[in-house]
Order: sequence, then structure tokens, then C-alpha cells
Amino acid sequence: MKIISLETHVVAVPPPHVGGMYWIFVTLKTDCGIEGVGEVYAATFHPDVMLPAIADVYSRYLEGHDPHQVERFFRACYSSGFTQRPDLTMMGIASGLEMACWDIIGKAAGKPVHQLLGGKVNERLRSYTYLYPDDGQGGYNYDDPDLAAECAARFVKQGFTALKFDPAGPYTVYSGHHLSLELMDQCEVFCRKIREAVGNQCDLLIGTHGQMTPASAIRLAKRLEKYDPLWFEEPVPPGQPDAMAQVAAATSIPISAGERLTTKYEFLPLLQKGAAAILQMNLGRVGGILEAKKIAGMAEAFYAQIAPHLYNGPVGAAASIQLGAATPNFLIQESIMDWSGFHSAVLKTPIRWEEGFIIPSDEPGLGVELNMDVVRAHSPYRGERLHLFMDPAPFDVRAQSSEAWKNRWNHGEVL
Repeated sequence: MKIISLETHVVAVPPPHVGGMYWIFVTLKTDCGIEGVGEVYAATFHPDVMLPAIADVYSRYLEGHDPHQVERFFRACYSSGFTQRPDLTMMGIASGLEMACWDIIGKAAGKPVHQLLGGKVNERLRSYTYLYPDDGQGGYNYDDPDLAAECAARFVKQGFTALKFDPAGPYTVYSGHHLSLELMDQCEVFCRKIREAVGNQCDLLIGTHGQMTPASAIRLAKRLEKYDPLWFEEPVPPGQPDAMAQVAAATSIPISAGERLTTKYEFLPLLQKGAAAILQMNLGRVGGILEAKKIAGMAEAFYAQIAPHLYNGPVGAAASIQLGAATPNFLIQESIMDWSGFHSAVLKTPIRWEEGFIIPSDEPGLGVELNMDVVRAHSPYRGERLHLFMDPAPFDVRAQSSEAWKNRWNHGEVL
């Protein structure tokens, strides 16, 4: 069996762009007619740059090869250009193409991928969603703690047992910074009101995104400990595990991290230094399904758990679900609400979600097929913004609110 062709689709996500501005799907085809689908989660460059980069990696390291050789493919990509370094964009490309190889492998064997990763140990996967407080005007208002609490209560009624929110924004390219007292007050109010709304039926996930210095993160953690969150996510920027370990040692809240890391080589120091108890790899960035399985195995030896990150499309989600089904130290999977909306429309059969849990597919491969009519109707992405973005201005205590940041966003100042 040999891989003979690649197709890439950059799908524009409709407003309010839940899951990012666009999704990059890849489809591989073999000489025996089997097709596999994957998803590249790489936000560093515009899709106009990513498309030729994906084609280059495919032609150099995958075309004409047996899709079963995922270890060979990973090492070829990881060593490309005499690097052997955790290159974020290269690993994003490799992840999506490797995912598609696993989809082919499963279809050729007539087995779901989880059966090829050691077998299913989790019949259903606990899931959480980010809070999306509906502003009634087709968007989301992240500034109102009462609206957030109402939204949390609705999600709990749906069946969710964990909810994530981040009241500590904005995110600036100059982070980490010290939060102001006013902003820390706001974080505490959000936690208090959401905890009052959901009681002990639901875990709170504090979803900071590397905004803080270690000292500021410790100050905030001390305020939030009384609300007993399940985790304090990426409290400092992702490049310094010693700094994150400093925060972990100073709080009773478990630290989670990993959405911006790639390969086992970047995750290992988090475990060695006690910097994180919960690893949040994104399978469209980390190096693919096999690399994520290796990271989960390392975490298991440290009595740490995995909670795969997902802020992209449903193909990356399908890969995460297959991994979670076969992982004994799985904790929880990030969901985009209940997988309805555009995440559902772009698939022939939606991801199955029931009362707070994802039901892993037992269909061969990843268990998802793209609805190509929808894919083509929303391709190509013609916007200028990247998948995600940060405020280019430094943190300003006089213009710190997410409302002020939102105003700049609406005027095109944040790209």
C-alpha cells in the first residue's frame, strides 16, 4: 500500500468563529483507493504559507510511502533540514498528515484507531466546554460574571460536569505581566458566582493563557483556592517549565498545561520539574496520535493525567477521542459545547455527545468523514487574520478590561 495523493482544504469558520478563524483539513489517498483525513493545527503562519509547506512535507516524506510507517514519517519530519528540534509549524503539519495515515490504517484493518493503540479502556469520555455567554446579538460577552453564571447553569443542566473560563485577559504579546488588583477582583467574582450557580455538581477550570508572571499567578491562585478549581491552566507563558513549577509549588490547585507545546521533548520537563499534573496536548500540533500516546505514557509514569486541548475542528477532535478511549490516565476532553453547529455540519455524522460525555466511535479509522459539500462551500479562507491572535500592545492597567480589548478588536487593531 502506498500513498499517492494529497488534498488540502482551508475551511473558513462562520461567525462567531467558535474553534478559530479557519480549519486546515488534509486528505490522503492510497493506490488501493483508501482515503484518510487529518487536521493541521498550526496558527503561526497564514494558510497561504501553510499550503505550500504542507505540500512540501508531503512530497518529501510521505508520497509513495506506506501509511503504516508513522514512526518513520515522524522522525523524517522531526529531523527535516538537520534540525531534530520541536518545530511548532513542522509538527503541526506532521500531526495532520500522521492523523490521516492512522485513518487509513484503521480503515484498512477494519478497526477503530483506539483498537490499534492498545484497545478501548474508556467506553465514554468525560468532556468540558469553555463558557460561551450568549450576548443575544450573535456573539459572546465574556465580561459579565452574572451572564457567565447563567451560562454555566445551563451547561450543567445539559450534563457537563466541568466548565472552563478565563476572566484574566487580555492576552498580549508582552505577557507575562502582573494583574492589577481590579482584575484579580474580577477573577474572584467570576469564580464565586459560577461556583454558586453550579454548586458541587461541576468542576471549575481556570483557563488562563500565560498572561501572568509567576509572582502574579501565585497571588491570583491564593485568591481562587477557596473555590476549589480542578485546574489552573498555563498560568505563565509556556517556554519556562521552572517558572511554572514555581507556581505549582505555591498552590493547592493542580496546574495544567501543554496546548502550545509540541513533541515529548517539550512535555518531559513539565513532568520532571513537577510543573504540571495535567497535560493538555493538542493532537493537531503535538506530533500526531502516536506522539501523543507516548506523552500520555510518560505522564502515566509520573501519575499525571491527560486532558487533550481542542480549539479547532472536528477531525482533530476525532483523533483526540480515539486517543482518550485507549488511554488509562485520561481525565477529560475539551469539547466545543455539544459538538453541534458548524462542527456538526462539516461532518457526515456528528461526534456523538450524551449528557456530558463523548461516546467514542467504533467505526474504522478515526470514525469521521468530511461533508465535502460543506467543506467546499466554506473554502478557501480569504481572511487576513490568523487562527488565533494576541494583543500587540503591552498590558495597560487603565485599559485592561476585556471590553477595552474587544473594542480594539472590533476596530481591527488586534490582528
